[in-house]
Amino acid sequence: MVASPLVKPGSGNVSAPKGGMKQPPLPTKNMEPRHDPRSSLAGTVSETRTLRGVRCVRLSVLTDETTSPERQREADDAIAAELNIDFGSGDALREAVDLDVSASKVAPFDRPALGSWLARPDEYDALVWWRFDRAIRSMSDMHDLAKWAKQHRKMLVFAEGIGGGKLVFDFRNPMDPVSELMMTFFAFAAQVESQSISDRVTGAMAAIRKMVLRWRGGGRPPYGYMPAPMPKEHGGIGWTLVPDPDAVKVIERIARELLEGATVSAVAAGLNVDGKASPRDHWAVKMERDKGGKTGGAKGSHVVRDVFKWTPAVISRMLRNPTLLGWKMHKGKPVRDAEGDPIMSTETPIMTRTEFDRIGALLDSRSIENGERKDTDALLLRVIHCDSCGGRMYMSKPTKNGASVNPFYKCNSHARGDLCALPANIRASWVDEYVEAEFLRVVGPVQTTHVVEIPGYDPEPELLATIAEFAEHQEQEGRQKSKHAAAEWQKRADALDNRIATLEAAEKVEPQRIVTNTGRTFADEWAEKDTAGRRAMLNEAGIRLDVRRGVRGGWRKLDVRRVDFTMSGELDPAAEALAGEVTELASEVRGDSPTPGASVRLVEPATGAEPARELVAA
Repeated sequence: MVASPLVKPGSGNVSAPKGGMKQPPLPTKNMEPRHDPRSSLAGTVSETRTLRGVRCVRLSVLTDETTSPERQREADDAIAAELNIDFGSGDALREAVDLDVSASKVAPFDRPALGSWLARPDEYDALVWWRFDRAIRSMSDMHDLAKWAKQHRKMLVFAEGIGGGKLVFDFRNPMDPVSELMMTFFAFAAQVESQSISDRVTGAMAAIRKMVLRWRGGGRPPYGYMPAPMPKEHGGIGWTLVPDPDAVKVIERIARELLEGATVSAVAAGLNVDGKASPRDHWAVKMERDKGGKTGGAKGSHVVRDVFKWTPAVISRMLRNPTLLGWKMHKGKPVRDAEGDPIMSTETPIMTRTEFDRIGALLDSRSIENGERKDTDALLLRVIHCDSCGGRMYMSKPTKNGASVNPFYKCNSHARGDLCALPANIRASWVDEYVEAEFLRVVGPVQTTHVVEIPGYDPEPELLATIAEFAEHQEQEGRQKSKHAAAEWQKRADALDNRIATLEAAEKVEPQRIVTNTGRTFADEWAEKDTAGRRAMLNEAGIRLDVRRGVRGGWRKLDVRRVDFTMSGELDPAAEALAGEVTELASEVRGDSPTPGASVRLVEPATGAEPARELVAA
């Protein structure tokens, strides 16, 4: 094989076989009459016309600085000037830019920009790339591209070919097979090189994963950490992870607000209002790059966002990630050592196991119906129920002349696909006032408390996860064909077994519940809350109102015989104690006689199965 690339006639750098005849350029339209002097290099001629070219740019990832679009454009422009190729300018610029497109996964004809140009071959004469791997990385893609170039008589130019020199494949002479043959050789070399690089990187990453405290050094680290040189006491080679002060402040803020009672949605909204970068944007800010980028869309499409915002899902996923414990993770599972213990990627984890489990328990407790709706002014959402079917009732707002009149709650059984025998509906203002009065009567004087739940340490979650990992590993038993593979399988089985034994022997630390008085009453809190806040208080107290179907009549106020107000949950003991104190105090004042004008409703049937009745004092 010759030392310099073989270029066919018309490319501007032609080398012919020794002793062979040189072919003149094929006549084409728009050929400019120009002097055709011999160059200083024997066997070369200069192109005698300006070729219409397409400048091709491709990046596998948008953050790939070593092969930036600007660098590729500079190389393409330099070789184009040498070979008398023009890319046009302004609106007539011929350029195919495919960013975030892998040559190994996406064929040239399937790339958005390049594929569009390949479908319009009459608009240009040559395609120009910086390097061979910017165009293709497989033999099959090379075959398709060479076949296309030969069919349409195009020139394929690479500013920097394998070995450093330029490569020009001129397919404008369909009778000459040399360009296709040489391109096949180079494509084979590119594919072998690509696979070799991939194998080396994969092997290196696998080895680094097993190294305690060692971080691979490239790519985005887990949120909350940043790379730092490995300390000398640990060898001083490579990189490790240390806490990122900016991200740690955000994590501490999230944990604090959640423990103080804020919802995950409220925390996310606050972070967005304050302009705190989400985990996906945080590293871009650190690297002084643009925030945002592509995100998932319909199959075969994507959505480009200016920024990635905090969402409840982002917060939950971040707080449940064991990387906060300093663990190395691979494909969603902990990387373990020979003893089955998780391998650490840092000396200073962001959270302890107790803190991590505490936050996890808090998220678990809110995983069902934890969303607080802001789009409704219905005070009794999730409180009011139809007595007949037991389903929730929802507010309906009739309108008259564009204004809402007399909102009411109604049974919504049909929306659930159920059939209610006696669906109820009732005016909203009546039951809102009734529930407010009953709630404040029962618990208004009760002092509010601040409750801190500390789950302690329970080895069971990690134990169950490790057992599941062990069971999955056991499914591969006996499938190994070689002794080495069987030995590696057994080594991992022993490591998982050791870890399970360690966790089984670990002692469980019982959770703690710390309750402190706030010095305020529920009536104080109620007075300061908006509708959403009051609704949350009712839900937390376990308030439930069951409504029966009404009877015909000109009712002007609530018929209390239609409703049952009940309360369940942690406030029950306090409410009962308060009721007992009130009863004892009243009996001391009144003896056995009721206060004049007072009414008492017996909810429970009296002894002897007497019906419930109302006793009204004279």
